[in-house]
Amino acid sequence: MATTKPPSPKIAIIGAGPVGCMLARLLYLADIECTVFEGEDSPNYRSQGGTLDLHTDTGLAAIRAAGLDKEFEELARYDGEAMKIMNEKGKILVQLEASGKDKSRLAGSRPEIDRALLRQLLGQSLPEGMIRWGHHLKSVEEDGRLVFRDSTESGFDLIVGAEGAWSKVRKMLSNQVPVYSGLSMYEIAIPEPETRTPELYKLANRGSIFAHAPEGRELVFQQMGSGELHVYAIFRADESWMDEQRKNPPALADVKEILLGKNGTFADYNETLKDGLANCEEKCIPRQLHMLPVGFRWKHRRGATIIGDAAHVMTPFAGEGVNVGLKDALDLSAAIIAAIRDDNAEVSLADRLDKAVERHEIEMGPRVDGYTTLTNDMMNIWFFSSEPPEKKVVKAMSKIVSFNSPYVLRPFAGAGVQIFFAMKNALGSVFGCMRAWHGITRHWN
Repeated sequence: MATTKPPSPKIAIIGAGPVGCMLARLLYLADIECTVFEGEDSPNYRSQGGTLDLHTDTGLAAIRAAGLDKEFEELARYDGEAMKIMNEKGKILVQLEASGKDKSRLAGSRPEIDRALLRQLLGQSLPEGMIRWGHHLKSVEEDGRLVFRDSTESGFDLIVGAEGAWSKVRKMLSNQVPVYSGLSMYEIAIPEPETRTPELYKLANRGSIFAHAPEGRELVFQQMGSGELHVYAIFRADESWMDEQRKNPPALADVKEILLGKNGTFADYNETLKDGLANCEEKCIPRQLHMLPVGFRWKHRRGATIIGDAAHVMTPFAGEGVNVGLKDALDLSAAIIAAIRDDNAEVSLADRLDKAVERHEIEMGPRVDGYTTLTNDMMNIWFFSSEPPEKKVVKAMSKIVSFNSPYVLRPFAGAGVQIFFAMKNALGSVFGCMRAWHGITRHWN
């Protein structure tokens, strides 16, 4: 006996980033039609940001649901999990080794992947034509019309804004805009670091280095899948800093002088770290970090919703942004699928879809609050405290371990970290303790 395909609503997804493409992939697997509108002209999958790690219950859960485990495994870098946290003089405060691709694979590790490769993986998992390239959204009208730079589209039952921090879809739901965090940075790259700066290359160990100073400064070095090192020189600055950068874009040589000169922002840093900055080449991108307030909500509106950075853009200091966004896509797709497959004839599909989206928004709020609170706490610890890095790292690691522990164990987990660091001060060795703790908590996540 032939089965009748349930009617499908007309769904528009704005933004072909990882979150938008993940939602489209999950709907596609459920045989639900949707269209992804992307402002970029073509699928060049330009390099966006650095590398990110996916977490078991959020990003990796979405990858599994999308049926992309095998493809992800081929791109993931388990050696990229290696991490060192140090002070500005190069003293290592925390060192975590890569877990390796053990038998647990996606179940227990936090593998790294370049952001551009993740976007490519998800984009190429969609059927040809599902992404409409070259559709730069200017606004969403009150009647739901999508006004693009060169055209308009209408007639959608649901519009999902997944187009990032400056979402146009969010504008129809709320007047709230991202606020400046107080932090600015230069993003730079070191090509061929193995030959240009071999000591730094060895120190990075194909993973990441986070070098903190007391006064809200940080150098981050992250090894990419291509082999190059991405460098982020982060510091406190007035919001007007970006205006000057746009007005008078500095050359790379000028930026190096700003960062490394006699009175440079990072002039007091360890020589190996400064050597890395001195050997940067190619791109030099000034950026400012913005965030939506912790606890941000919007009034539900029939026919529109937002996910990912459009709903909760946060600074990168807890490594949760993309993971939370992918979980948004997973949860929203489940809500949409359930609404469509519900055979309650007394309620129209439009009403079922609306109620499902509203429930998703209500449930999403408290879930996201935990991550945005953690991120905000981490930012304040590292950048807006005058304490030395040796004290900051205790607070930061305590927060992270506690957050990733089962709820009933959180007070003990946080206290455990402080005991480990007390042992370090007394015995001069914390690395074995931290590796052991990391091994335990990895399987809680």
